[in-house]
Amino acid sequence: MIARYFAFGVFVLSLAALVAQYIVLPNPSGALTVAQRLWIMAGYFTVLTNVLVAGHMCAVSFGWRISASRAAGLLISICVVGIIYHLVLAALWNPVGLAWWANQGLHTVVPLAFAAWWLAFAEKSISLRCVPEWLIWPLVYGVYAIVRGTFTGFWPYPFLDVGRLGGAQVAMNLAGLLFGFAVLGLMVLGVAKSVHARRQPDNPS
Repeated sequence: MIARYFAFGVFVLSLAALVAQYIVLPNPSGALTVAQRLWIMAGYFTVLTNVLVAGHMCAVSFGWRISASRAAGLLISICVVGIIYHLVLAALWNPVGLAWWANQGLHTVVPLAFAAWWLAFAEKSISLRCVPEWLIWPLVYGVYAIVRGTFTGFWPYPFLDVGRLGGAQVAMNLAGLLFGFAVLGLMVLGVAKSVHARRQPDNPS
């Protein structure tokens, strides 16, 4: 039951951060409809990954068992959200007020809360065969963002801006990002094996 309560807490944090982000989304003169604001939010890997975390944690809190590979994949994706933001994107803007809270919720609080849930409660029977599966979501998002940007001119992240960088550079950036996901996946695999080993009873001598 503790795992389910913890999962519900992560769900609440994710939902609160997403709602706060919706509220602070720029809407000059109130011209944007609800659908348009949601469409803008849906352009961001951060938002979509937080939605995935919220949905999975809500399901877990109601008794659904998340597979070890899927839990690890979510962990990798939400950790990348935090890592890229704090290493690359944080210097690009300085939010204040509710925007600051929304920003910290999406990029810091939720990644840390989900990582804590994963460490404490998630099934950790993962292997090297899971690594390609963990790359599916970032690859799908990358293709989606590029196609969307090509038709709309909206580039949520500077390193995906085909209009400014060109297709070859963006492809290299995306490949580098996938490589980073794979490296982080190997690190998560190592942590999972270490935690699993510690939980095993000592063999009798």
